[in-house]
Amino acid sequence: MSDVHVSEELFAPVGGGVELCYQTFGDPSADPLLLVMGLGGPMIWWDDEFCKLLAGKGFHVIRYDNRDTGKSSHVRGRVRRPDLVRAFLTGRGAAPYGISDMASDGIGLLDHLAIDSAHVVGISMGGMIVQTMALDHPGRVRSLTSIMSTTGKRSVGWQDPKLLPRLLAGKQVDRQAYVDTSVAFAKLIGSPSYPEPTERATKRAEDTFDRGLNGPGVLRHMMAVLTQPNRSKALHSLTIPSQVIHGLRDRMVHVSGGRATSAAIPGSELLLVDGMGHDLPPELWESVTDAIRRTADRGNI
Repeated sequence: MSDVHVSEELFAPVGGGVELCYQTFGDPSADPLLLVMGLGGPMIWWDDEFCKLLAGKGFHVIRYDNRDTGKSSHVRGRVRRPDLVRAFLTGRGAAPYGISDMASDGIGLLDHLAIDSAHVVGISMGGMIVQTMALDHPGRVRSLTSIMSTTGKRSVGWQDPKLLPRLLAGKQVDRQAYVDTSVAFAKLIGSPSYPEPTERATKRAEDTFDRGLNGPGVLRHMMAVLTQPNRSKALHSLTIPSQVIHGLRDRMVHVSGGRATSAAIPGSELLLVDGMGHDLPPELWESVTDAIRRTADRGNI
């Protein structure tokens, strides 16, 4: 896939004073595919080779840093850790922005690129965002793939409570300390059947640190996730082709979230992966990209 064209990192104003950093892979005349990453994750968490694999399957791939991530705009608004704990327990609280705002960011990026509609794929919080794109911006989404995510209903897709203290602890500002804690957390939530080599996790953490950390932004992301609405009923209205992918060993978002998402979207396909946790191991890239292509093809008919 070395012959796939990869753009430089570019910037797009998307409204509300927010500017997104983005990058594209493949032929601009191919099917547009927007990739949306999860909580606190920069666009480089969509691995270059994964993006090239998608480009090789006929997509013009667009990945971007969400607001408050990487090189995209940092947004104001203080979130205290007691507020997060309260939101975790009750689902209520004052968030500086919500999932709908982040969905509008992605649509703003499509506007900047003069793309009328696109296939969308989201992981974890990114899955919540792409679901919301489809609901808030009908006609802009051709097909939807939601990976290791949930509907916003509090009785499904729950998080292992043992993970909360680690999430609230924040990341160390010292580079090596950040790398060490990130590698340990990745191992904790990763796929038991597809263990990630330490070298790979270390390189991702180093690249993430060097790209620029935004600790307060991660807290704002968390608040948006914890206070999101229950989309279960609204998802019943979707008529676009949809695919839901979830690991059976996910500790970050329980597989009940994926099952509920698929049940809520009429005609959606559900792919449950044995031994998969809250990551996307290279061993699964072929089957995942095939599922994305298959879903997109249903939307191109």
